[in-house]
Amino acid sequence: MSDGDIKKEIKKGIISITPAPNFTTQLDACSLDLRLGTEFRVFDYSAIPYIDIKAGVPKELTRLIKMKKNMPFFIQPGELVLAATDEWIELPDNIAARLEGRSSLGRIGIIVHATASMIAPGWRGNIVLELSNISRLPVALYPGMRICALSFETISSKALRPYNKNKGEKYHRQKGAVASKIDAQDLK
Repeated sequence: MSDGDIKKEIKKGIISITPAPNFTTQLDACSLDLRLGTEFRVFDYSAIPYIDIKAGVPKELTRLIKMKKNMPFFIQPGELVLAATDEWIELPDNIAARLEGRSSLGRIGIIVHATASMIAPGWRGNIVLELSNISRLPVALYPGMRICALSFETISSKALRPYNKNKGEKYHRQKGAVASKIDAQDLK
């Protein structure tokens, strides 16, 4: 979708984004920047000896940190941190979105997703970011800063199994930096 189409779909309420975006600073030619939320989930690698997917991910693997808007969160070199967008996104059954990093952050080593770039039709929730720092220096990230971009695409017809109507979707209506819910069911 072009910037004009994105703006039109948001204004009509077909794509719902809360809080409402500032089109002057967040809208680009074919994407919409999203801002970093205040929740970060950091990994405590000393809490468990390994992850056995069949057993599920132990809750003690990560701990939640809540930051104030003006306080920096320092992501260390080589670190993986889960964070969430400030925005709550709701997509209709015929629109998908793709999560992209911002070039300015990528050029200093900040990657916003490891694999989860597709936002399915029918999505409802915050988008969890798989932040990693591949540089050799710590980087200060600030809640409220533009952290990633979404591009939107209209699919050929309404999805038969949109995310919000597909029973058993683990992350439906997720709020904040939700940890992995992978388990033995994912092995089937």
